[in-house]
Amino acid sequence: MGVVVFAADEQSTHPVDAIRWIRLAEAVLAEEGIRGDTEVSLLFVDEDAIADLNSRFLGREGPTDVLAFPIDDEPVESGRSPDSGGSGPGFTSEPEEAPSLLGDVVICPAVAERNAPDHAGNYDDELALLVVHGLLHILGMDHEDQEEAEAMEARERDLLARHHHKQGDSQDDQAGDEKASPAAEEAPS
Repeated sequence: MGVVVFAADEQSTHPVDAIRWIRLAEAVLAEEGIRGDTEVSLLFVDEDAIADLNSRFLGREGPTDVLAFPIDDEPVESGRSPDSGGSGPGFTSEPEEAPSLLGDVVICPAVAERNAPDHAGNYDDELALLVVHGLLHILGMDHEDQEEAEAMEARERDLLARHHHKQGDSQDDQAGDEKASPAAEEAPS
C-alpha cells in the first residue's frame, strides 16, 4: 500500500487542486522518511468549519488558516480477549498490520487567500506552505519557542524549494520563500 494521502475539498469558494496538494504531501512525507503503510488526510474547509474546529480543539475563537491533528495513539492489538489469540485451534495466519494513521491537516483556503500577501506572497504558495506546515506538525515539529520556530521555518523553506517551487509552480514570487513564516496556529495536542 505505501504512503497514501487522501484529500477532500469541502468548500466551494476557492479553487483547490486536490491532486496537486496530494503530490506535494507525498513528496514531503517521503523526504521526511515516512515509509510503509501510512495514511494522511488533507481537508480543505470553509471558514465556519475551521472556526468550529479551532474553538473545539484549541479554545480559540474565529477561523484560522491551518490546523493539524496528529494521531498519537499506537495501533490497538487485534484478536480476541483475553489472550489476543487467533480465531481458534489451527489458526496460523500472520496478522496484517493496519496502516499507520499519521493524522489530518485541515486548511481553510479563504483564510489562506487573505494571509498570502503577508506570508508566502500569493494564494498558490500559501496553500503549499500550509500543506507543508501542517505535515511538519503531524510529524512532531512545532514553533513554541524561537529555536523550534526557526528550525521549522527552515525546514518549510527547504521542502517548498525542493517540491513546490522546483516544479515552476510559482515563478513570480520566489522571494516569498524568504518571508514564509509558520502558520498562525499550532497543532492540537
